[in-house]
Amino acid sequence: MSEQNREVDTAGPAPSSGSRPPTGHSDSPWLFWRSVLMTLAVALGIRQFLVEARYIPSGSMLPGLQIQDRLLVEKLTYRTRAPQRGEIVVFHSPHHFDPVLASGTDRNPLRCLMVNIPFLGSLPGLANPACDAYIKRVVALPGDQVTVNPMGQVFIDGVKLTEPYVRNYCPVDSQGMGPCRTINAVVPAGHVLTLGDNRANSWDGRFWPGGAFLPTREIIGRAFFRFYPLKQAGSLLPAAEAPGATDRQP
Repeated sequence: MSEQNREVDTAGPAPSSGSRPPTGHSDSPWLFWRSVLMTLAVALGIRQFLVEARYIPSGSMLPGLQIQDRLLVEKLTYRTRAPQRGEIVVFHSPHHFDPVLASGTDRNPLRCLMVNIPFLGSLPGLANPACDAYIKRVVALPGDQVTVNPMGQVFIDGVKLTEPYVRNYCPVDSQGMGPCRTINAVVPAGHVLTLGDNRANSWDGRFWPGGAFLPTREIIGRAFFRFYPLKQAGSLLPAAEAPGATDRQP
């Protein structure tokens, strides 16, 4: 038989005329579970390397991000460039990288993988603070001389950062003192400073016992789109670089 007339056959040679054609019933369970496993592998691969959905569990990013908002987090941008000021990032819990908090925490990667699989993460006994993810906004970059005052206002190289997304600053008394901690330091290489938009109610770098700055290697991805609630759906990317300070390249 010529090549032009041969049909493509990936299942092996055709049965002889005297043999009974296979029914395929013995293979059906395996075919079903193979499809399930392949679908699961593709879904996990997309979630691990490309994009995943997250929800807002707290009020640290109010008023811009409301509790229970659903977001998409993409994981490609920071493979080719560093985070920029004003971007909203999702990162591993400080219990995963802070030298003080992480010292007494089980950081088993397999456990964290299971915690972050939908439906599995809610199983009793799996929860682990080192496996949590946080969402904050990048306000200072490597090399910046950054100051955060008692109100939570940010100054880069002595110039106040314009932050239209912040509506709730920390309360201060007549002496300018309040419950929120301050920062006055240079951002080290390979790190950024991230703060919650709700400065009066955000556990961020100001309060981490091992240091204020987030290692960029701990960033999971960039929040770029809110898809729920539908009336609030839209881009989360900054329209432009935040005015009031000049970005530095790390």
